[in-house]
Amino acid sequence: MSDDRRNQLPANDLLKNSSLYREFQAEREEILKHKWIESEKAGHDIGFERALTDWIVRHRSKWRKTRQAAGH
Repeated sequence: MSDDRRNQLPANDLLKNSSLYREFQAEREEILKHKWIESEKAGHDIGFERALTDWIVRHRSKWRKTRQAAGH
């Protein structure tokens, strides 16, 4: 996309097209999957904050390495 075209896009579209935003969305999806799995195991909703913390400690590093190796 040319710089001229990029400058014409609304800010929201620029955000959605950024690699940082796509990475954030992918990470968020993984955290939500983890929340669902761990909530099922616990028999109740563990909450986003607990799922986030647990996922970061247990899975984030490996997940990022895998994504980098895949070229994301």
